[in-house]
Amino acid sequence: MKRYAYIGCLGFIAVITTEFGVIGILPQVAEHYNISIDKAGYLLSAFALIIALTGPFMTLLTSGFDRKKIMLTAIFMFLITGFVSSFSPPFWLLMLVRILPAFLQPVYIATALSVAVSQADDGQKNELMGIVFNGVAIAMVTTVPFATWAAGLWSWEYSFMIQTLVSLAALIVIYFLLPSMPVKEKKSYGNQIRILKQTPFVFSTLTNFFMITAWFSTYSYFADYLNKAKGMGPSMVSYMLLLFGIIGVFANGAAGKMLNRNVAGTTAVFLSGTLIIPVLLYVSDGNIWATITVIGIWGFLYSPSFLNASTYMISSAPDSLEFANSLATSFGNLGVTLGTTIGGWVIVTKGVEYTPWIGFVFGLLAFLMMALKEMSEKRSRVVSTYQN
Repeated sequence: MKRYAYIGCLGFIAVITTEFGVIGILPQVAEHYNISIDKAGYLLSAFALIIALTGPFMTLLTSGFDRKKIMLTAIFMFLITGFVSSFSPPFWLLMLVRILPAFLQPVYIATALSVAVSQADDGQKNELMGIVFNGVAIAMVTTVPFATWAAGLWSWEYSFMIQTLVSLAALIVIYFLLPSMPVKEKKSYGNQIRILKQTPFVFSTLTNFFMITAWFSTYSYFADYLNKAKGMGPSMVSYMLLLFGIIGVFANGAAGKMLNRNVAGTTAVFLSGTLIIPVLLYVSDGNIWATITVIGIWGFLYSPSFLNASTYMISSAPDSLEFANSLATSFGNLGVTLGTTIGGWVIVTKGVEYTPWIGFVFGLLAFLMMALKEMSEKRSRVVSTYQN
């Protein structure tokens, strides 16, 4: 039912605004607390690391609860922590309140996706998941650049105020428009974790991990990269985030339809951006119009990355939807952590202009994992045919 997918999408906007809303304000945060940009990057990498370490376990623990209550609890946590962050607390407290909602982020995503496809036919599921994941692109179009713009106009605390308001809107919509959805039949933990023994699923997980690492080694420092490598000011960066997100909305819609036809092929098409974008960014050099064009291509190829990664993993474990989704979220965020950490290290030691090439290397590793998955599946089919 599309209504459920759109409700899940709104909550996803709140989640993404909170997680990635700091990307555009990292330079200001670093200046305010008198810390280096890589340390400010912990606000993103620590958030992602908590998701990576706790996501599957939290999803398993909450798998028997009413789905509406789970979604409400998660968004309420995002609201409260965003509100506290807006008062510019000491950096250690800011880190703490950044970390707390991370425990429930994968739970929200897995639950929202499950709710979205709960009444759908198999042929509609990827499209409905695409609607939910459009929350990523919509946030990039609206709330993330708006938060960056507000921070540039006034101060970085306004970014967190906007995050709080988005969470409040999502909380109200979920409360009034989503019916109670108790879980009628809870799957055993053993049945859900069995997918970890399946070789194709392991390779699809590694594909997810390397893909997200590749993208976030540069994207985590989007503002810093455009400022120092391309000479753009805060206002121009917010416009670039807006362009990035607008194109991303169309990209997510296109990816959702393409995934219904061919999951592996679609994933490969968008993953190719990790190899193409570094080259284009290098070639564009200081040409402003060439750079804007590259950012548009970047937004198109990057935006469906979480949708592609999740669908690619779920296609290897169709009977464990929520647990596979939580693993996709966890390993994706582990990729965010690694990409942000390595990107920050390269910025400090070499310079921000080198970060896209990290993505190139991890993009190659992601393609290698896809190839190994295909080989594993072919071997399994041959063995199965021989046994029969």
